[in-house]
Amino acid sequence: MRSLTKPINFYLLIICLLNILLLDGVVTQTPNTITTPVNVGVVLDLDSLVGKIGLSCINMALSDFYSTHPHYKTRMVFNTKDSKEDVVAAAAAALDLIRNVRVQAIIGPRSSMQANFVINLGNKSQVPIISFSATSPSLSSIQNSYFFLAAQNGSSQVKAISAIVHAFGWREVIPIYVDNQFGESLIPYLTDALQEINTRVPYLSVIPVQATDDQIAEELYKLMTKPTSVFIVHMTMPLGSRILAKAKEIGMMREGFVWIMTDSMTTVWRSIDASAIDSLQGILGVRSYVRKSEKLENFTVRWKRNFQQDNPNDTNAELNLFGLWAYDATFALAMAIEKAGTANLRFNKTNISTSGATDLETLGVSQNGPRIIQELSNTNFRGLSGDFHFVNGQLQSSVFQIVNVNGNGERTVGFWTPKNGLVRKLDLTNTSTNSNFTPKLDPIIWPGDTTIIPRGWKIPTNGKKLSIGVPVKDGFTEFLEVEWDPISQKAKSIKGYCIDVFDAVMAKMPYAVPYEYFPFVTPEGKAAGTYNDLTDQVYYGHYDAVVGDTTIVANRSLFVDFTLPYTESGVWMVVPIRDTKKKNAWVFMKPLTWDLWVTSGCFFVFIGFVVWILEHRINEDFRGPPAYQVGTSFWFSFSTMVFAHRERVVSNLARFVVIIWCFVVLILTQSYTASLTSLITVEQLRPTVTDINELVKRKESVGFLDGSFVEGILLRLKFNKFQLKKYKSPEELHELFAKGSANGGISAALDEIPYIKLFLAKYCGKYTTVEPTFKADGFGFAFPKGSPLVADVSRAILNVTQGDNMEQIQNKWFNNEIVCPDFAPSVSSNSLGLESFWGLFLIAGVASISALIIFAAMFLFEQRHVWFQSHSEPSMWRRIRIMSRIFDQKDPNSHTFKKSELRDASSTCSVHSIDVVGSSPNTNCPPSPSSLSNQTDSSDFVFFVEQGRITGHGDLTPEGSASPDIFSSPERSSSELC
Repeated sequence: MRSLTKPINFYLLIICLLNILLLDGVVTQTPNTITTPVNVGVVLDLDSLVGKIGLSCINMALSDFYSTHPHYKTRMVFNTKDSKEDVVAAAAAALDLIRNVRVQAIIGPRSSMQANFVINLGNKSQVPIISFSATSPSLSSIQNSYFFLAAQNGSSQVKAISAIVHAFGWREVIPIYVDNQFGESLIPYLTDALQEINTRVPYLSVIPVQATDDQIAEELYKLMTKPTSVFIVHMTMPLGSRILAKAKEIGMMREGFVWIMTDSMTTVWRSIDASAIDSLQGILGVRSYVRKSEKLENFTVRWKRNFQQDNPNDTNAELNLFGLWAYDATFALAMAIEKAGTANLRFNKTNISTSGATDLETLGVSQNGPRIIQELSNTNFRGLSGDFHFVNGQLQSSVFQIVNVNGNGERTVGFWTPKNGLVRKLDLTNTSTNSNFTPKLDPIIWPGDTTIIPRGWKIPTNGKKLSIGVPVKDGFTEFLEVEWDPISQKAKSIKGYCIDVFDAVMAKMPYAVPYEYFPFVTPEGKAAGTYNDLTDQVYYGHYDAVVGDTTIVANRSLFVDFTLPYTESGVWMVVPIRDTKKKNAWVFMKPLTWDLWVTSGCFFVFIGFVVWILEHRINEDFRGPPAYQVGTSFWFSFSTMVFAHRERVVSNLARFVVIIWCFVVLILTQSYTASLTSLITVEQLRPTVTDINELVKRKESVGFLDGSFVEGILLRLKFNKFQLKKYKSPEELHELFAKGSANGGISAALDEIPYIKLFLAKYCGKYTTVEPTFKADGFGFAFPKGSPLVADVSRAILNVTQGDNMEQIQNKWFNNEIVCPDFAPSVSSNSLGLESFWGLFLIAGVASISALIIFAAMFLFEQRHVWFQSHSEPSMWRRIRIMSRIFDQKDPNSHTFKKSELRDASSTCSVHSIDVVGSSPNTNCPPSPSSLSNQTDSSDFVFFVEQGRITGHGDLTPEGSASPDIFSSPERSSSELC
């Protein structure tokens, strides 16, 4: 009996030890492995759709994980708490799980507001908090080291939303968000992303969490009064569906409106009631993209079956991304707990006395928490939602899917990737970052069942017309004229060039824009301020636009947006002109400059000399006494001016020179005649001022239009205040010019081109414009900053200015004015200079010198025996004298002398023989042939050239002393001595 008692006691001891271990929740036995249970908390809104879907996926993940990892030594045991959609209930549930259940981690809570306090509990107790639906950007802080966001951060979607807005060119967007931490935390990121693409956020629409239908309607009616028609809705689906349903009810789901849902609504919209889906037609949505796979399809089927069994009343529930993230988060936590081990699952208690201490003060600290968060950070696997990996405690941004709600379903119209932006088709293998990529989306069916892309703005539907501010001025009424009734204090009429242009532009708009003109006046009908004051009224919201002769300048563009200009741009200086034509006796000298006169005179003398050289030996007209020859040369040269020369030119070289010279003289005389005619008959108008700096130095007065920005230009040019004179009309400007600067008037005026043109047309021929020209952008229409009307109005301005309408408007207001043919005459000289004719003189000079060189070469060749005689060697000067005497003789070989000489020889000449002297001194006859035979030396023909005198005919005679120079000239014929 004693032997049986020992084994029984041993087995009882083993059973007691096992019971103790089981009571501490440490050991679980499987057929092959002893496992350790680990407590994990789950805090969800169990009555919400996201909570139900999340819990269902968490339970399925737990079962799937351990069925695929049966060898793991840990087993998570879920302790589920209902947060009841309340922040306090969520915090109490988490506190109870940490303090009493000693959970190693908590999955949840559902909302960002609940998570904000639960995260603090996790940090304090070192218990990891893993949320798959609290996507507020404010929760992702570096200080929250024990918080893991198993979802896409809400701020990651703003780039995708801004890309959509940018792709369609919408300039203004109004966010509509819930008034809590979840809604507010996204707005700074969203507005920054919109500002990067130059899109304004003119208004933020905030909806209270517990808003009634009346409050929602009141806010939506307020939005209808605004021109913006692009809205971004960021809130939970229950509240968001109520807003969209009310928007449809009041007419904000018709054509022209744009509604974009953030991922918080796009992810779960398919699970709402069918009655609410009708209000979502045409809406765009953005959500994280999950690639389809066979594993995901199989899980979806299983989940649908399980969920319907657990929640038979939720027939519209669809598996969404929150459920997939919950599933993957459970897998990640199970892996982390397995890798962290079970060596230290206990909590360290605080040293605070339990008496009188609060639950928070007595909260223990998990010893395994640091190890679990380390393993969670290193977890990396491919889950149902895609690649699952924590970076800085949250999932990395991935691809976003753009969907368009139509009917009972949705259509994917495109994707957004961090590298390529908007794309129509997703190609994950393409890693190109081409900045020139053109974003495209599939056709979208917008609200109102239309495919026409909305403009993004509209005319407010509250019946209000655009209030157009109009300046009031006294002068230049062609541009703008306001007739004011002081009794009724209303404008009788508003008309002018600017008004007609604006009316024509509005008629070209692709849609109707109601508007009404309001003069910017005091009750007395006077201008209420300057043009800058008027544009400021647009900035302050008193006017919706400004129409008039408002110039586009930099300081005004800081407060308003201008359209394209509809007039010429620039600022001109206008000055009086005077006739500088001098009525004097020497006006005939002005057509040519002094250097051209001198050059022409020298060439006349030179050409006369060249012709005399070429004609002297062969032409009787160029022979005779020296005075006669000089006079003839000058007479011949200068008579070519009028082509009245009577002397014959027989030399071919001289003819060549004369032809060239006559061509030069023809051009000179014709140019001289034209210039002189212009000087005598045309008015020589010159501006009285050509340099604005001279006005500054002389401290003369300058005028500018009252209220114009030109005053600032003049002050920057160093003009003093006392030098500036204001005028209001062309008539006043003319009076100021008439007085002159010395008598209280002005010497010049600066104004914009349209005003200057009108002034010059009124006073044609009295004023002109001179440099400098200052840059300005012309007249434009002013609208509030960021107004979407600016782009459409600018396009309409182009249509008007490039069409026939603009010409009709100009003819209507300016056709009665005289159009000056040229109101900016040239100030250059009319005199002709040598630089215009030096080519002609060069040709004449080259031709003349060439003729002289040819003549000299021929003459020297004929008289070569003078230079190359062999019997005597006289000095060079002696030879030159002999050559000059020979040149002064007639050339008997010339055909001009042969006929006359033959007649003289037959009638008066007898044959003489030559002994020492070659011919008779009184005749020009050639010697007889017999005289040649009497030469004693047949090899050398000796002749004598005696120093004689020049006869009246230029012949050399032997009179005087006969001291002959004897040369050997065997080649020279006797006829050369005649």
